[in-house]
Order: sequence, then structure tokens, then C-alpha cells
Amino acid sequence: MTITIVADVLGEENNGTTVACMNLIRYLKSCGDTVKVICPDISREGQEGFYIVKTLNLGFIINKIVQKNNVTIAKPDKKIIREAIEGSDIVHVMMPFPVGNCAIAIARELGIPVTAGFHCQAENFSSHILMFMNSSFFNRMVYKHFYKKTYRYADTIHYPTAFIRDLFEKTVGHKTNGVVISNGVNEAYKYAPTEKPDRLKDEFLILFTGRYAKEKSHTTLVRAVGCSKYKDKIRLIFAGSGPRRAQILRAVRKAGIKMPIMKFFTRKQLARVINYVDLYCHPAEIEIEAIACLEAISCGVVPIINNSPRCATKAFALDERSLFKCNDHRDLAKKIDFFIEHDDIRREYSKRYLASPYAESQKECMIKMRRMLSDTIEKRK
Repeated sequence: MTITIVADVLGEENNGTTVACMNLIRYLKSCGDTVKVICPDISREGQEGFYIVKTLNLGFIINKIVQKNNVTIAKPDKKIIREAIEGSDIVHVMMPFPVGNCAIAIARELGIPVTAGFHCQAENFSSHILMFMNSSFFNRMVYKHFYKKTYRYADTIHYPTAFIRDLFEKTVGHKTNGVVISNGVNEAYKYAPTEKPDRLKDEFLILFTGRYAKEKSHTTLVRAVGCSKYKDKIRLIFAGSGPRRAQILRAVRKAGIKMPIMKFFTRKQLARVINYVDLYCHPAEIEIEAIACLEAISCGVVPIINNSPRCATKAFALDERSLFKCNDHRDLAKKIDFFIEHDDIRREYSKRYLASPYAESQKECMIKMRRMLSDTIEKRK
């Protein structure tokens, strides 16, 4: 197959969308497919198969916000987009943004089928751009805009979870031709018990992997540790990076807890960290899937997850012991204390999570993605 992938946001692999996009590109190429990529990542200029478009100018204030999140957003260039699409069997759009929408219009004109990924919740947009994360009216309008401009034109929509499919379809009032395929867990994340570093041997380590962003709710976990009976024993590890580092550190000082370990880990480093931590907490209020939580489960680490109505991750919990009331840091503290006090139960849950069906391998998911593309081509024929 010859596939054109349209990535309005593509840069460093420090966010779920870019990671998912690059995983798909690498897999399709490994299958012998011809892959053409439209993106704004200037660092890929001159690389075979990459068609670089300019960055969208959204004004000084919004440009600063986007820059703080270490991403760039693409500006449509019809000439470049048409060049990348011509001769392709299918176009796969990663995001419901301007370049993706332009690519859909050109693909329709050329009679080329289109698939579209759903990697952006309305709140991912509203929290970073306009700080309207909790405005149900505004978020509903964002979803309707996504449908009107992008998803109604897609032959097939890729949803990472049934949660986001059901939410989107309910919000826009339309059934869609969608398939649910996880983004998958890389084979690097597997059960391999590892000794803690000497300096951390006497501490109870709690990991959360996620960008330092408002909707990830790092401060909920910080406040929970501050309420724990074992606050002097606990050390948080925040794997990631992002614009809200300063806010997290302020919350740490206010809660009076140990300074967390805050850094971006490579895949190899993170796999090692997961295998020596004691617990994984996922306080994010808004989440389409959370591969990070599945990575922990794949290594046998017990999770405690925000039971938020806007978070798909709660579906991975075995029972109420792995869930805390939405944004309730005191309830989270109780759940953390329970697993500290009942090490035997935590070990039993570890075995149960290892045997759970939630974490699909990345390779299996990529096979499904490629099948989705080929099936869409055949249906159009």
C-alpha cells in the first residue's frame, strides 16, 4: 500500500499522539508499505517520505502556549499536501486540525479513501488554549466542530477506546463508522522485577507517567501524599515533561512532601523504573486511553486510577481498590495507605493485573491498524 499520513502535530516523542503516529509509520514501513508523511516538523526536512509544511501562526499568546507544550501545529499548504496525496491508496489523518481537514478535501477530490484517528479530547484543546476545560457547552461545541470539519468525511474512524467512541457519538448525535483499536504497549514493558537504586531503597515509590499538563492532575496526587499517614516514607516519580512543572513544585512545597523525581525517561529507562516502583497512580481527570497505565500493568504494578467520567483509564481497574473518587485527594490517600499497609494484597493484585486482558501488545495493535487501512481501501473499491 501507499499511505499518506497527515500529522498536524508532530515533533519530539513526548506526547501520546506523536508516539502513536511514529509507531504506525515505523510499522507500516516494516511491512514494505510506502509511507508519505505531512507534518510541520522542520527537523525532518530532507528525510525521505516527509513533506514539511509551515507552522500555523495563532497569534502571540496562543503561540506561546503551544510552544510551552513543546509541540508545533501545521499550516495548510495545498500544493505540498496535494503532492503528498497524489498516487496514494489511502490518507490517514491523525488530528482534526487544519492540515488534516485540507488533506481530506483534496483526497475526496481525488477519490482517495480517508481514515481518521481520534487522539484529541475536547478538553485537551480547551484546557491548553482557552482554559475552558470544565465548560460542558464549550467542549460540546468543540466535538461538534471536529465532526463537522473532519470525522463526518472519514470512511473509517480509529478510536483508541470504546469510551471515546461512545462519548463522541453521543455528543454529536451520530453513529460513526468507527473501529476500536488500542495504541498498544511496547514490548519493552514487561514483568522484570528490579532492585531499587540504593538511595531509594527505604522509600515507597509511586509512579505517574504523563505530561505536566492541567488535565493530568498531578497536584491531586501531590495533595493525596500530603494527607497520607506515610507521607514521610513516600517518594513520587513524575515521568514526563510539560508546561506545569512550576505549579506541581508549588503544590509539593505546600503539601510538605519529599521532592519528587521529575524527568523525561527513555523507553528503556522507564521500563526499568516501572519494574522497581511499588505503586502506579493515574490521577488524570481527562484521558482517552493512557498507555502509560497499561505499561505499568504490563509490568505487574498495581494502579490506582481516577474514577472520572471523562477518563477512559478507569476501565482498566480490577475493582474499587484500584479506583479513587473523582479528584478526591483524600480518598486517593486512603487507597494508597491501604496498599502500603497490605503488602500481601498488593502482591496478589500484581499477579491479577499481569493476567488481565487490558494491555494489548503494540505489534498486535499495529497489525489491526494496517488491516483497518487495507479494509477501508477494499470497501471503497
